[in-house]
Amino acid sequence: MFKKTLALVLIAVFAIGILASCGTTTGGNAMTADLLPRQSFAKFDTKDDFKIGVICLHDENSTYDLNFINSIKTVKEALGLKDEQVIVRTGVDEGPVCKTTADDLVSQGCKIVFADSFGHEAYMIEAAKAHPEVEFCHATGTKAHTEKLANYHNAFASIYEGRYLAGIAAGLKLNEMITKGKITAEQAVIGYVGAFPYAEVKSGLTSFFLGARSVCPSATMKVRYTGSWYDQPKEQEAANALINNDKCVLISQHADSLGAPTACEVQGVPNISYNGSTYDAGPNSFIISSAIDWAPYFYYIIKQNTEGKEIATDWTGTIATGSVVLTGINTNVAAAGTKEAIDKAISEFKAGTLHVFATSNFKVNGEVLTTYLADVDDLGDYQGETEVIKDGYFHESEYRSAPYFDLNIDGITHYLDEN
Repeated sequence: MFKKTLALVLIAVFAIGILASCGTTTGGNAMTADLLPRQSFAKFDTKDDFKIGVICLHDENSTYDLNFINSIKTVKEALGLKDEQVIVRTGVDEGPVCKTTADDLVSQGCKIVFADSFGHEAYMIEAAKAHPEVEFCHATGTKAHTEKLANYHNAFASIYEGRYLAGIAAGLKLNEMITKGKITAEQAVIGYVGAFPYAEVKSGLTSFFLGARSVCPSATMKVRYTGSWYDQPKEQEAANALINNDKCVLISQHADSLGAPTACEVQGVPNISYNGSTYDAGPNSFIISSAIDWAPYFYYIIKQNTEGKEIATDWTGTIATGSVVLTGINTNVAAAGTKEAIDKAISEFKAGTLHVFATSNFKVNGEVLTTYLADVDDLGDYQGETEVIKDGYFHESEYRSAPYFDLNIDGITHYLDEN
């Protein structure tokens, strides 16, 4: 009963803490400065009649949607836009209501309409065809480069690099636990709560695992999928199953509620979160968090529209554009040397000498890959048509912005039918 009550309290505190932090580093002596901080933006003048509409799948209670909401607020403030120039619609399902919401935003004078969830894409394409005078931009989508509509655009970021960096923190924590005799090398098992076994999720969890493996070679991973982007009870249940049944000693996730971080704080298991720091509510479990900062993309599309320039069909944000962010480290939980190891990897990413999916770093069914046809052109046939391995690594998010790394590599166990 105590643990159940504590979990409910923590859920509320987590939500308050994330809303208060607005995606920035939270306070407290245990936290270092952000390792990859969110950027500031120079003001430019927009037209008086400019408006942008933002469609969100959930609301501020979802860490995923909150990330977008905070990003558009950041750009709104930087550009001095009025309240009526930025219209945010939350709770828009991945169904026909997305199209009617987009139509309504157009009727209110929006020059740009943006949607944040994968399942919005078909309806955003419909809206783009119906309103060729308006720009439609979609996060995580896959079809802009094949639809070839002048006013429809996809965007994502190289978050696999941020996941890899967070994975380094995980691997060093595992090493510390091994050195202190808390676990053996063979017990260095990471648990991961995933929403769906989609390429976006697999790309993220694999890059996180490879970051951990780069410093802790004995690490393995077990993944449980919830079948939902946002389901707090299922995510907490999955995290508890990973801890209690699968003997995982560190947890991360790609799902949008606070279920997994809550389970970790209750059970005293180290946690690496996503889309925002949970340090204020989880000082005994939180280590670090990576996220995509969508503010650079919002800034970019508004500037392109203002200047009458084309918006890229596929736009992939990077560390260089400020689109990949990494919070500070909780030094009360993280292993010694974590900041130094991550800083070194960041410099290697910037120099172009580190590639997350270098084929020398992973195997599939015991084999090193020399070729792979990825399903880059999402035509509904689930057939790979694009060679993505060259120069010794898998070229993620280069042939379209959304991830297409969908391999199951050795060392990771996927539980597809149970939580």
